[in-house]
Amino acid sequence: MTLEEYKKKVQEDDTWAPGWEMIDTCMERLYGDQQPEHYGTNLTARASMGGDQYLDGYSIYTSGKGYKHIVTYGMSDLYADPERYGQEYNGWGYEITMKLAAESARECMWAIDMMANLARYTFRSQKWFESYHYIAGDGTSVNRDVPSAITALLIVEDTELPEVDTVHGKLGFMQLVGITEPEMRVLRSDPSRVKELVEAMKQDNPQLSTDLKRTKSYLKETMIK
Repeated sequence: MTLEEYKKKVQEDDTWAPGWEMIDTCMERLYGDQQPEHYGTNLTARASMGGDQYLDGYSIYTSGKGYKHIVTYGMSDLYADPERYGQEYNGWGYEITMKLAAESARECMWAIDMMANLARYTFRSQKWFESYHYIAGDGTSVNRDVPSAITALLIVEDTELPEVDTVHGKLGFMQLVGITEPEMRVLRSDPSRVKELVEAMKQDNPQLSTDLKRTKSYLKETMIK
């Protein structure tokens, strides 16, 4: 689409949201005509309205591979704006995803809250996330309401959603992956082992879904004599 075509589309449809449409298109390539459970952020709570919510919404899809697939809307430029046309990166260049072993959308609400916090951190600090970054916790479960050995997060490119070119620039999908405290300690002491961890996890879990019941750690701590 040329800039002239873009501007014409904006004039013809003032509700056009090309960024939102592209996220939907990417998810439809995986899930066909499945209707996700969608949760929109209250308008008055959005940062654009003076609130503290930097994401406009979240969709939760049900994968036949045994997990809920959550995707955010708002790390990228969702709405039509000629000044955003042709950027190198679409907003921050990615949306956040997570694949969670859960039976219902209700069980995913803690993850949605966590995504909101990560978005808030990025917008306020101007520091974005990249593949193989990790986020340490305080040693307790990432879900405060459910005891778990999963205490921290690793970030990878979503195993099923490749980067795409959009009218607003490149758009990728950064997937959150829960890791254990022993795994986190190893990465703190030797960050170079992050790819080793990812490959080891993929042997049992190719899509890197997060299961709060997991207790196995895929990296062994090196004992110092």
